[in-house]
Amino acid sequence: METTVNTAIHARPHVSATPAEPVVSFENVGLRYGIGPEVLEDVSFSLAPGSFHFLVGPSGAGKSSLLKLMYLALKPTRGLISLFGRDIATTPRRALPALRRRVGVVFQEYRLLNHLSAFDNVALPLRVARAGREEVRRHVTELLRWVGLQDHMHARPSTLSGGQQQRVAIARAVIARPRLLLADEPTGNIDDRMAFRLMHLFEELNRLGTTVVVATHNEALVTGMGHPVLRLDGGRADGGYNAARLLQPGDEAALAPVAGNRADGN
Repeated sequence: METTVNTAIHARPHVSATPAEPVVSFENVGLRYGIGPEVLEDVSFSLAPGSFHFLVGPSGAGKSSLLKLMYLALKPTRGLISLFGRDIATTPRRALPALRRRVGVVFQEYRLLNHLSAFDNVALPLRVARAGREEVRRHVTELLRWVGLQDHMHARPSTLSGGQQQRVAIARAVIARPRLLLADEPTGNIDDRMAFRLMHLFEELNRLGTTVVVATHNEALVTGMGHPVLRLDGGRADGGYNAARLLQPGDEAALAPVAGNRADGN
């Protein structure tokens, strides 16, 4: 199932007597860097609470840029973005950190704190939320065991492999049960067995009510797990430039294969 422009998405929403307010909503959003051309053009979609989506598209199409807009690391050049029912353009700056804390992010480049152990990196969101010491110890230990890092809890990131660092980053992103989880190529440095194990962790979080968006080039995950797909089409190709859009339902290009593309930096 592929859902795109101007289409409200409802994948496993919470049961409610009234329609649930979207967790994220984009309306005719455009993005450019500096004075360059737009890298995203007229992107419109909404994500219902409790939905799970894969975000796919060719290298350079703007998947990472779209995620950055969703977790407020970038501001759109034009258009409207709302997060948890708040219009970002009119939300006071002092209120933005509280919104960001409700979003868990798995970054391509991990962004672990090198002076902290794996345990302390994962514990950070709970400590920011002022969880008790025993609660922190219990939940962090359990999660690190689940992702196969029980023997590396006290290791610094610099001593871990790329795949191990990725698992620490994923554990940190999910430990506080965020309302929205955004993952940018979360399985790029791990084998398929661990990739599916971590995806099932995301699904468990999703079953508890978290809305999940996973940007990936892993076709096996996309086809094997059966979640709705958001597909970006565009980006740089053949020396030219086309601003990326979320494709219309029924667009034949949306059926193009996911495999064969490397991770993009946009």
